[in-house]
Amino acid sequence: MPRVGGIAVYLAVLLTISAALLISRLSGHKPNFSQFQLFWILGCGTLVFLLGLLDDLRGLNPYVKFSVQVLAGTLLYCGGLRISVIPILFGPKVLGIFISLPLTILWVLLISNAFNLIDGLDGLSAGSALFSTVVVFVVSLFSGNVLVSVLATILAGALIGFLRYNFNPATIFLGDCGSLFVGFMLSALSIAGAQKDTTLVAVTIPLVSFGLPLIDTALAVLRRFLSGKPLFSADRNHIHHRLLEMGFSHRQVVIILYGVSAALGLLSLLMLDEGGSSVGVVLIIVGCGIIFGVQHLGYHEFAELRRAAERTIAQKDMIGNNLILRRASEELLAAENLSQVCSILKNAFNANEFDELDLKLLGALSQHATEPFEEDFDGTWHFRWSREIAGAHRFRGSAAWTISIEMAHATLSLTRSNNLDPIQVDIGLLTSEFQLALSAALDRSVLIQPLRPALVRQVSQRAAEAFQ
Repeated sequence: MPRVGGIAVYLAVLLTISAALLISRLSGHKPNFSQFQLFWILGCGTLVFLLGLLDDLRGLNPYVKFSVQVLAGTLLYCGGLRISVIPILFGPKVLGIFISLPLTILWVLLISNAFNLIDGLDGLSAGSALFSTVVVFVVSLFSGNVLVSVLATILAGALIGFLRYNFNPATIFLGDCGSLFVGFMLSALSIAGAQKDTTLVAVTIPLVSFGLPLIDTALAVLRRFLSGKPLFSADRNHIHHRLLEMGFSHRQVVIILYGVSAALGLLSLLMLDEGGSSVGVVLIIVGCGIIFGVQHLGYHEFAELRRAAERTIAQKDMIGNNLILRRASEELLAAENLSQVCSILKNAFNANEFDELDLKLLGALSQHATEPFEEDFDGTWHFRWSREIAGAHRFRGSAAWTISIEMAHATLSLTRSNNLDPIQVDIGLLTSEFQLALSAALDRSVLIQPLRPALVRQVSQRAAEAFQ
């Protein structure tokens, strides 16, 4: 199956523009736009197209691809197509080259590669680009930008013709030459369309209309960063892959994402009404939609990120619980008998995250156990404590979990009934400083613990036999 369908899109755009200019010249009508900007955009787009074509045919290093795209963005800037105003950050102030040039290059890189990344299903990248191109065309009509209107119309026509053969089941693929070229053209057209506009709308409309590829790219970068994978590594965790894993068919996934692209395009067009509060409403709707979508896609990386955020919010509770353990460790170091040890344990865990504790004495130490220890049928001695929860159901079995801390002469088992909420205790502190203090307290307590009468008689008898 042909994997360089971008050649058809590129030639369709190039030949249509050439035919339009030829007809215009033969009819004596001068185009009502800058031909220099037209040729400059096409020249930079041709550079990106050739880069993608070479990557399709031979494969290129990601750093080489990024370097050429940076060159294309720089050339675009040199041709007068640049991001020179960001009203949301700097107001109407015109930015200098040290801010404007990096922003222009970043925008070109972002949009070009965003449409390349979603080119994973038949018709997905071309269809999403078509919706974005329509938005660019409508916005250019409102702003009176003839050049952008003409190029957007031609690009949309090329994409419609290509989708006839690229939609599932596809007979031709867009390839890197097509997806990179289309992405670059959209990035250049959005810059050209918003170049003279200093309003917030000029920034937000392209961001929202290119929403699907931008969101997918942002998720991919964040996922790979959180999982420690190289940012340029390929994976099968893009939005369309997750939808396939959820049971949707190939065609259903494409249609769903077409709907998302169309919805984002319509929302971006609502912001053309600058007099109202539509910008804020649209951004709130888009933000809520992104949060809802990410939650239902089931990314494990973001579940961990949410868990880390919850732990950060609950950090105050964790600090309090850890302080309780540290104070208990200090008290254990000063404990003089087993009764004091048990009292310290009860007070510490009564104000902490666990619901039950069981201190089991082993070996020689169990021979000297007294109150509040109880002897089991197997001869071992236990100190048990349970939290009093009035009217609460105590979970058992799989709903509860236990951590056991092994020491030389004892085992401390801590049980928690609630396995739904994260535990707000530093387990490392529990198994290091607290464990050492408890072990030392138990070892010391047996030396000063009063011996039972039977043991006293046994020791006296052995001493008498030794002196005879």
